[in-house]
Amino acid sequence: MNMTSDTSYRNPLLTVDIIIEINNFIVLIERNNPPHGWALPGGFVDYGESLEATAIREAKEETCLDIDLIEQFHTYSTPNRDPRHHTVTTVFLARALGKPKAADDAKSIGLFTKDTLPDPIVFDHKRILDDFFRYKNGEPKLDIFKIYK
Repeated sequence: MNMTSDTSYRNPLLTVDIIIEINNFIVLIERNNPPHGWALPGGFVDYGESLEATAIREAKEETCLDIDLIEQFHTYSTPNRDPRHHTVTTVFLARALGKPKAADDAKSIGLFTKDTLPDPIVFDHKRILDDFFRYKNGEPKLDIFKIYK
């Protein structure tokens, strides 16, 4: 099949999400656009942009924070993770100093702990946060081979 001439051929969209920690709190944004609810800061990778550069840019655009990327956490690719279209996200762990400020498509912003998470959390970000909090409690990162067996 010639992929370049087949107009029905589609690729998943590539995104990043960032778990930003400030003094043991997690930064979440309340989305101004559908789907409405709370989410990790993040967004779409621009053509010619690395995942890391996207994470730094999106964090700045949505939270007004300069972040330090700590590590790449996990990539989530379940086709229905975003109700708008098929996306694949790579999640980064980051730290920041200062007070976050809602900007770009963030309606508001907040600092949360595992026990104070807001509702609703959109996309698969609740699962991502659950995975993160387990990891912070000393459990190993996800084993993708166990997940998909």
